[in-house]
Amino acid sequence: MNTRLQRIVVACACALGTVMAAPALAQDGPPACPAGARADFHVHVKGDLTLDEALRRSRESGITYGIAINGGLGFPIDTDAGLEAFLAEMRGRPVFTAFQGEGREWVRLFSRATLEKFDYVFTDAMTWTDDRGRRMRLWIEDEVGTIADAERFMDQLVDRATTIFATEPIDLYVNPTYVPDQLAARYDALWTPARMRRLVDGLAANGIAVEINNRRRIPNAAFIRMAKQAGVKLACGTNNAGAADLGRNEYCAEVTRALDLRPEDFWCPPADGRKAVQRRPLAR
Repeated sequence: MNTRLQRIVVACACALGTVMAAPALAQDGPPACPAGARADFHVHVKGDLTLDEALRRSRESGITYGIAINGGLGFPIDTDAGLEAFLAEMRGRPVFTAFQGEGREWVRLFSRATLEKFDYVFTDAMTWTDDRGRRMRLWIEDEVGTIADAERFMDQLVDRATTIFATEPIDLYVNPTYVPDQLAARYDALWTPARMRRLVDGLAANGIAVEINNRRRIPNAAFIRMAKQAGVKLACGTNNAGAADLGRNEYCAEVTRALDLRPEDFWCPPADGRKAVQRRPLAR
């Protein structure tokens, strides 16, 4: 079927009010934004997951993907040129393009002109420098070391996260409420209402959405309920390590039912001109 005929078929279907799967048609702009578990805004083409396989899974499941590239200090991508190559590869694909800022240094490595070409920018609080000046990645045990005082550690984590919200131009906060493995068994006790409230208030004050992470099943229902009540928009995402752990937003669908989340509770990538990197300066 040629491109002109494809467009006629799609237009006729829309006029009749029928629901169609997204056409395998190259696009100049991002796809339409589906609500809730019909979108996964945090997919990485990495490990054994190729772009072609990701696109096949998206078509099969009906879940629209946001394909993200990581960039930051110590990463293979640490210049605009690397991001531009990724954007060129994604051009015409029926996906959203996302940039994941790694560490706190990313704001000094990339230009606004390149970052605003992405549909959205996100980050997490999994890489930061503690009060003793030690830079750590929370998923790497050797860098975290033994946490002798869990309460103090959590206070630092909350402080670093809220600083990110206030100073970094992000649209979406991902891997929320993540704690190192050695604290995972105490997750609910350590994420006190007061600590959750600080995060939620920081997100709300800066117009940042928060991810419901399918891979790690975080944040918990109490946090999601608090975020909803504060008007913080929610977004489903996976942060997959490869093909095996890219699911179908099962956790997001579960909490959507349990908390009676509605389409208006969910986030969509901002329109051009309203992206965080266009509204807020890069911290230097």
